[in-house]
Amino acid sequence: MNFIDIRFKNKISTYFIILALIIVLISRIQSQPLTAKGMLTLNALTSDNAPNFWPSYETHLSYTPTLSIRQDLSSLDLVDGEWAYYLKRNYAGDSLYNKIEKNHRFWIRFSNQKLEVRLGLQKLIFGPTQILRPLSWFDTFDVKDPTRQTDGVNALRIKWFPSNNISIWSWLINSDSWLTNNNLETLSLGGRAELSSSIGEMGLTFHIDPKNSNPSFEQIGILIDRSQSRLGLDYRFDGFIGLWNESALIKSEESEIILSTIGADYTIPISNGILVMTETMYVLNEYENQNYSVIMASVPIGIIHMATYISQFDWVENKKYHYFRWSGVFDSYSLNLIVSFNPKRNQYNMPESASPNSLTGFGAGIQFMLIYNH
Repeated sequence: MNFIDIRFKNKISTYFIILALIIVLISRIQSQPLTAKGMLTLNALTSDNAPNFWPSYETHLSYTPTLSIRQDLSSLDLVDGEWAYYLKRNYAGDSLYNKIEKNHRFWIRFSNQKLEVRLGLQKLIFGPTQILRPLSWFDTFDVKDPTRQTDGVNALRIKWFPSNNISIWSWLINSDSWLTNNNLETLSLGGRAELSSSIGEMGLTFHIDPKNSNPSFEQIGILIDRSQSRLGLDYRFDGFIGLWNESALIKSEESEIILSTIGADYTIPISNGILVMTETMYVLNEYENQNYSVIMASVPIGIIHMATYISQFDWVENKKYHYFRWSGVFDSYSLNLIVSFNPKRNQYNMPESASPNSLTGFGAGIQFMLIYNH
């Protein structure tokens, strides 16, 4: 039997297992175990720093339909699953310049009080930091995004809860789809232990990447050798003020990078409460050191509206980013008005022709976003 035959049989086995699980779920349908929902987003923005020959306004339209199914196997055991598809169209002026059609979530899970096993395209996110996140290893979460969505990873994740204050995670991640690629060189593995006590919440995380796992670290914008290992440590304490630290070591044969963020938040007892948060991140590597800081304040206005302000500083490059959002959240939809001030394209150390063909993230901009959930 040759290698192609083995891979073909592995693919057939994978399809068969998923199909069998779906059939088992559907065959156990009782009272309304299947639910359908969706999120429609309309985003319109303009900026004073458009690329050459690019319109000064853009519109983005996206829709994410989601199907969820669940079945109680007993009073303690549960099997559930979710499939979500992501469709997006980006327009510059009245011209379509980009479209996205892909699975957003596609997972199945078994869980009880002590164990949770989830397989498929899923969200994998952890750590106490909010903006400057050394442990943003597998997600694209951005607190400035009103949809609060993040990309997923193809993974097998297991969480074990030996006691009420201890949880142990383990995962196996495939950088390609489980259904299309069974190459062991695309698999990476890791784990995490969490402890909650009277002195705070602590976490220890590790991850090992092989040569072809295609890791990404968007937070720091540094190219990293594909074969590397990561070690993370985080801690949070909630007292009179909230305090946290999140640190990571990323090491390969050719590089070693240390990232560390310290943060704090406090709610000022005025009116409905004003939440103030600050974080500072240090990035140390053999090429150059980087230092970022961020300040965020959010104020609820009544029970519907919220005002949020964020300033971020790049101390080494001497760049400043300012962001303000006014949100109104209603029963099935939300309205968001966003004003931002970012460096212009000519302030970056790259040819202006190499910058992205998009208005997002450059110059002064105004954005309106409608989010409808059904």
